[in-house]
Amino acid sequence: MLDQKFVRDNLEAVIQNCDLKNVHIDLEEYSTKEQRRREIIQSTQELRNKRNTVSQEIALAKKNGQNADAIIADMRSVATQIKEEEVELKEIEDYLQDILLHIPNMLHESVPHGKTEDENIEIRRHGDTTVNVEGVDHVELCSRHKLVDFARAAKISGSGFAVYTGKGAQLERALINYMLDYNRDAGYTEVMTPQLVNTEAMTGTGQLPKFEEDLYKCAHDDLYLIPTAEVSITNLHAQETLSFDQVPTRYTGFSSCFRREAGSYGKETRGLHRLHQFHKVELVSFTRPEESYDELERMVSHVESLLKSLNIPYRVILLCSGDTTFGSAKTYDIEAWSPIEQRWLEISSCSNLTDYQARRAGIRYKPQSNSKPEFVHTLNGSSLATPRLMISLLENNQKSFGIEIPEVLHSYISFKEV
Repeated sequence: MLDQKFVRDNLEAVIQNCDLKNVHIDLEEYSTKEQRRREIIQSTQELRNKRNTVSQEIALAKKNGQNADAIIADMRSVATQIKEEEVELKEIEDYLQDILLHIPNMLHESVPHGKTEDENIEIRRHGDTTVNVEGVDHVELCSRHKLVDFARAAKISGSGFAVYTGKGAQLERALINYMLDYNRDAGYTEVMTPQLVNTEAMTGTGQLPKFEEDLYKCAHDDLYLIPTAEVSITNLHAQETLSFDQVPTRYTGFSSCFRREAGSYGKETRGLHRLHQFHKVELVSFTRPEESYDELERMVSHVESLLKSLNIPYRVILLCSGDTTFGSAKTYDIEAWSPIEQRWLEISSCSNLTDYQARRAGIRYKPQSNSKPEFVHTLNGSSLATPRLMISLLENNQKSFGIEIPEVLHSYISFKEV
């Protein structure tokens, strides 16, 4: 979240930023409440000073054998005022904290202004998308070669789920293992984290309170199924202070991801396009503030190299302000090409969250061994989400005999073609 003092001192910029991100919050009321908070703090301090003075007057009166009833009554009145103001202060501070949790991160100056995804900017692309691939789409390929069984998944869990079978299950596992190894070889430390996390963890990375309707919750245990491994990996260092030589720290981890997709009505949900449970390999970095945007470019370049190794056409998109996620200051999407559907499919999103998550989760570092702790910058990126990666891989590699497996996966799988 943003620093409370920053919001107070830069209210107009914060209001404009909310508008650019299509977030609607009454920050005028926030400002009024924040002003009242400071008035109460000052008033309460003055009342406490008065109470101390009255207490001394009572002691002195009693010592001199004087009647102190009037002074005692005055002290009771002061004590009542203090209690009333403390109650009001608590209510205001709870309100301010709730608003702070709903204010989005400030956008980086390089993010283009725009309301919808139509105003995103293509930065570059790789691979030939003009090749006419004759064949069928991924749903037909999955059915024809018995790679994914959507009907049985629906029988077990309902729509929006998939059962990978036979060579489909092996290919999914090969992709995950390949990507983890690829990331580890690039300097990311592999972790395997819990897929159930508490409220504090979800709040720390920004899923709560704003996106609660998109989450699956185990109400009996007050635990949530993670929508991405970003949540559990980022919170590895919640309420910690990293030493100066621990930054940057880079992690990669695989998890299943669980999303209710509450806002997906009318969007493409056929086949592997939009699942409630899917697999993803994640990248998370903790960096020094002055290095975070270089780290973002490094992360995007790494994801690109991974796609190049799989020989999948892709493009890199810089998201406009209205399409940039709530907690992000700057986001690149990487999209793979679907030759049958003749469109781009988002398979990775790489974001710089600056100190937004670190402030919520209490993640600090020491710039020098003897210096005062500061908030780190956190970044995350998909490397990669497998459903749409699988769509692009299957469609781009279908041949007259079936599907050709990319060479880099041969050592991870027992077959070279389907």
